[in-house]
Amino acid sequence: MRAMVLNEPKRPLELRDVPKPKPGRGQLLVRVSTCAVCRTDLHVVDGELPNPKLPLILGHQVVGQVEEIGEEMWEGPERPDSSGAKGAPTFGIGDRVGIPWLGWTDGDCPYCRSGRENLCDNARFTGYTIDGGYAEFTVADARHCFHLPERYSDVEVAPLLCAGLIGYRSYRKTGDPRRLGIYGFGNAAHLIAQIAIYEGRELFVFTRPGDKATQQMAKGLGAVWVDGSDEMPPEKLDAAIIFASVGPLVPAALRALAKGGIVVCGGIHMSDIPSFPYLDLWEERVITSVANLTRRDGEEFFEIAPRVPVRSHTEIFPMEEANAALDLFRSGKLSATAVLTIAE
Repeated sequence: MRAMVLNEPKRPLELRDVPKPKPGRGQLLVRVSTCAVCRTDLHVVDGELPNPKLPLILGHQVVGQVEEIGEEMWEGPERPDSSGAKGAPTFGIGDRVGIPWLGWTDGDCPYCRSGRENLCDNARFTGYTIDGGYAEFTVADARHCFHLPERYSDVEVAPLLCAGLIGYRSYRKTGDPRRLGIYGFGNAAHLIAQIAIYEGRELFVFTRPGDKATQQMAKGLGAVWVDGSDEMPPEKLDAAIIFASVGPLVPAALRALAKGGIVVCGGIHMSDIPSFPYLDLWEERVITSVANLTRRDGEEFFEIAPRVPVRSHTEIFPMEEANAALDLFRSGKLSATAVLTIAE
């Protein structure tokens, strides 16, 4: 099969012919249709995330059809577990499937047993420590795959599999805020803003100073206030989510919070957070991070997304042009989420 392969960080991906994978116990062989490009892919390529599997096939927002099913790991229609999810889904040949970032968990560590599989000690990650979707075929653990809402096409739904899921987990960690701030208005923020507005939140959006195009987009979605990240909102916020990987935004967001408010850091990578006076944290303000996702997050997100409906803006690239998509992403020249399409 053809795949775009990372041989070492800080080098372009190479288009190569590699062996078609075979599904093992409890795995699905998936013929890939689309794979959205994520900022985490950039972090891997640029060497900002340590110890990736090498050589590596990137991509963790994968949509495709089940081509082959490996030996089952359980009996019956669903395998109950402690993740908080309804149980492992079942798939048939030809079913459409979504493959997310969290690709495998051991099910036995203290985190898995307490419903926190996103913190699993031995977790494996799609497109990072296991091969992902920049390829014609991939294999995935059936327990961590999702059935996808029918209303979305393969291109439309691909960006929801990371930006949507991790964004949703970040959003739910804010609790029940009336006034919600979002710092950085990329794909995850764009998707989650739609749910926040649907649920009646007052949305305050912070962008790069002077980024008028992004600010207009946020206003068009229904944000009540939009300005640069160097500004303070007109009212104190109950919660803020930071999607930008910029550490100095953390103390800035803290200063924008009301008493008891929370700052949620929604990225997998962030530059160093500068020191700040304890007074900015005092009065029971909270800083927390989000790591990965759980299957329950996915189930809840894919239930609410079609009702909103959450819409993604995409720009299509053939798989062979993955390097071009990554370069445009890195330079900030993408106007939408890049989605790779894999030719038959």
